[in-house]
Amino acid sequence: MDKKEIYEHLANIYLDASSKSSKKKRKSKAYPKPIRNLILVGLLLVLGLGSGIAYSNLNYRNHNSQITLLLFQDSAKLNFNFDPAKKETFSLDLKQLTLSKYKSLAFSLRKDNPKANFALRVEFINRFNEKSEVYIKDISAKWRNHQIDLSRFAKINDWDQMKTLSFSIEEWNSKEKSGILYIDNIKVVK
Repeated sequence: MDKKEIYEHLANIYLDASSKSSKKKRKSKAYPKPIRNLILVGLLLVLGLGSGIAYSNLNYRNHNSQITLLLFQDSAKLNFNFDPAKKETFSLDLKQLTLSKYKSLAFSLRKDNPKANFALRVEFINRFNEKSEVYIKDISAKWRNHQIDLSRFAKINDWDQMKTLSFSIEEWNSKEKSGILYIDNIKVVK
């Protein structure tokens, strides 16, 4: 035997030995075939049920709930005192927001004094300075949700690029000279 044959013989022995040991390692780490099949079926079952639940939740959400755009999340406090002033206002800059696809404005109100009697003026102004207002009179001392159809703001013809939304208490529309009104979760609803 010459050197080349010896080298090839040793290389074949080495390669055969290393491939047998790697097969042993793979077999020792792998699960038996029936267990692998059970794991695969279990994963497919879990994924199938999970996607079915996600699909049903998606359908439920799309058909049974409303799509909203939150305009102001925190509570706003309208602390009115008509001794020096004639009007107290809380305004939101709508930054040219398009509201043409929305149907209503929703928010929560609460007054601090159950005996206080006043009305809240809700007003929109668009890019053409068209103004329209709606008055809310049934304000409770407990949090109550209010929803106003945007169609009630009849003087607004174009709901694209809205400028401001404001909430006001005016002296002529209040029996009290002072009080506090809280406004929360201001949003528009599709």
